Amino acid sequence: MTTEAMIEDLRKLVEIESPSGDIEALTASAEAVAGLIEGRLGGQATLVDSAVGTHVRWSGGGDPRVLVLGHHDTVFPIGTLERRPFAVVDGRVTGPGVFDMLGGLVQAIHGLAALDDLSGVEILVTADEETGSHGSRDLIEERARACGAVLVFEGAADGGGLKTGRKGCGSFQVSVKGRASHAGLEPEAGVNALIEAAHQVLAIAALGDPAAGTTVTPTVASAGTASNVVPAAATVVVDVRVESAAEKARVEAGFAALAPRLDGAEITVRGEVRRPPMPESASATLFAVAERLLPGVPGVAVGGGSDGNFTAAIGVPTLDGLGAVGGGAHADHEYLLVESMAERANLVTGLVTAIRSFRDPDAGRNQRTI
Repeated sequence: MTTEAMIEDLRKLVEIESPSGDIEALTASAEAVAGLIEGRLGGQATLVDSAVGTHVRWSGGGDPRVLVLGHHDTVFPIGTLERRPFAVVDGRVTGPGVFDMLGGLVQAIHGLAALDDLSGVEILVTADEETGSHGSRDLIEERARACGAVLVFEGAADGGGLKTGRKGCGSFQVSVKGRASHAGLEPEAGVNALIEAAHQVLAIAALGDPAAGTTVTPTVASAGTASNVVPAAATVVVDVRVESAAEKARVEAGFAALAPRLDGAEITVRGEVRRPPMPESASATLFAVAERLLPGVPGVAVGGGSDGNFTAAIGVPTLDGLGAVGGGAHADHEYLLVESMAERANLVTGLVTAIRSFRDPDAGRNQRTI
């Protein structure tokens, strides 16, 4: 395993753009991911077609014991590569998706390639993580239960930290129906959806509870059609992050209880906290192993969600943030640090070895255990 080889493999993946929802692009990307897995690990990868894009599955054979989980879709539209091509300059790799999360996939594959025996290892690389994993969640949970331990290769936290906890996250849309009228001649004949939406924004924001780690943030709003018309419709989109199942239930109940303030106004609420919280308890055992393998590596609870939220919520030990060390996810300055690539690949090798030893009923007494 060499860093140069990892960089070249990463270049191949990045130069096949893979925006979420673009089925043709995601198919090409999945084929490239499958080819990389087969070329480095042997065996045959399976392309799983779905309405949201093509997922990639691979197994090293034997009883499943550890799931290597990632995604190959990115947030960047076709054409981003032309404006921001793959490059390696001053120890940094840049280009769309290098940090989130193509770099992590490459490191995981190279780390597995260092193992003499790949039995018990499964890889699942999905095509819709960036849009909420609506089409892959069932498959993710099925394979997590079957394997019993999950390693997630999202980008590392700041400073290279592993992600030991994540907030649950979701999105809500509040739609307001009012009644249009002429804003100058008879404003009283209308029902102003924008004023109703303003009342709702204040009620929604009040659902937040910083002391409990809960953020409820109105992020997008729209209303009206012309400057001289009382608006008949408005919408408000809200981002929600919670640290506990109790807060998830409280916030969802709060949205369900929203009621119109203006006579004649109607509101409709859609949404949920789709990704449940990933408690730090879910990662404790695996993080202890990582600390032994990479002394001093920090563990960090973060606000963003990943597919690790799903696997942790069903009770499967899950460790996240094992991917690239860098930053700028979803931004033009996204980057990966070259100096960390080999170290993180070696961490994969050690984690998988330890997990399999721990979960092997025939393991000898002198084998490393979790």
